Amino acid sequence: MNKIKLLKEEQELLDALESGEYESTLTPQRKSELEAAAAHTFKKDKRINIRISSRDLTAIQSKAFEEGIPYQTLVSSIIHKYISGSLRDVRANK
Repeated sequence: MNKIKLLKEEQELLDALESGEYESTLTPQRKSELEAAAAHTFKKDKRINIRISSRDLTAIQSKAFEEGIPYQTLVSSIIHKYISGSLRDVRANK
């Protein structure tokens, strides 16, 4: 089994958690709300077809490979980030 090397602060937090110093305040109702929101957010119930250049597809596939995810997941993530406003053109601010 691989042991992850933690920073001192991280190890202290983990030790405190495992020794019972922390207690969850998550109520069953809130947990249910969060689970429903997560399920709704990640539900992929629609399919689209798009045409893009081979160059762009190759670049997307390469980036996805670097991230260790399927390229369709990367495309979906890019669209989601754009729609939610968390994807910005950093070059526009230069």
